[in-house]
Amino acid sequence: MRRFVRDQALSLFFLTTFGLALAAQSIAGNADYNARQIADGGAPVSWPAYVTSSSFAVDVAENWQSEYLQFLLFILVTAWLVQRGSHESKPPGREGPESERDQRMGPYAGPDSPGAVRTGGLRPFLYSNSLGLVMGVIFVLSWLAQSVAGTADYNAGQLARLQDPVSWSDYVVSADFWNRTLQNWQSEFLAVLSMVVLSIYLRQRGSPESKAVGGPHDETET
Repeated sequence: MRRFVRDQALSLFFLTTFGLALAAQSIAGNADYNARQIADGGAPVSWPAYVTSSSFAVDVAENWQSEYLQFLLFILVTAWLVQRGSHESKPPGREGPESERDQRMGPYAGPDSPGAVRTGGLRPFLYSNSLGLVMGVIFVLSWLAQSVAGTADYNAGQLARLQDPVSWSDYVVSADFWNRTLQNWQSEFLAVLSMVVLSIYLRQRGSPESKAVGGPHDETET
C-alpha cells in the first residue's frame, strides 16, 4: 500500500485537493447564493438543493471547460510551435508530428511499447492522437454542460424578474454566456503564456516543470 501511494502520489494529491476545493466551493457558493436570495426577498435553500441546482452546475462547468480548453490547445499547439529556451517547448527544428523513429512507432517500437503502436491503419493514428482527442471531448462536454446549466440559471433569473425565458440557442450567443466564458479563457491563456516565458529564465529546483538550475537560458529541453 505504501508503494502504491508513493507511485501514485501526484495524482492522489490533486484528486484530494480537487475534492476538497469542490466541497469548499459548494459551501461558500451556497452561502453566497442564500445571501443573494435573502437580499432579493427570496427564501434560502439547503446545501443539497444548491449542489443540484443550475447555479452550482454552471459555475463548475464553466471552469472545467476553460481548463480543458487550455490543455487541449497547449497539447496541440506545442506539437507545431516552439519557444526557444522554454522548458514547455520542444527544441527548434523539431516542429510537427516527428518521424516514426522519433516516436518509437511501427518497426521502431520497443518491447515495452503499447500494442497500438506496433500495427498499421487507423489504430495507431487514433492512439497517437488520443490525448488531444480525449481532452477535446471533455472540453466539448463541459462546454455543453455549461451552456445547458447556464440557460437554466439565466432563465430562473428571468422568471424571478417576471421576464420571458430564452432558448438554449439564444443563450449561447448572449452577452451573459460569453462574458462568463471569456473571463475564464483569458485567464487560462495568460497562465500558459506565463509558464512558457517564465520557464526560460526562472527555475524550481527538483521540479520536472523547470530546467536544471544551472541550465542556460537559451537551452530548450524536451
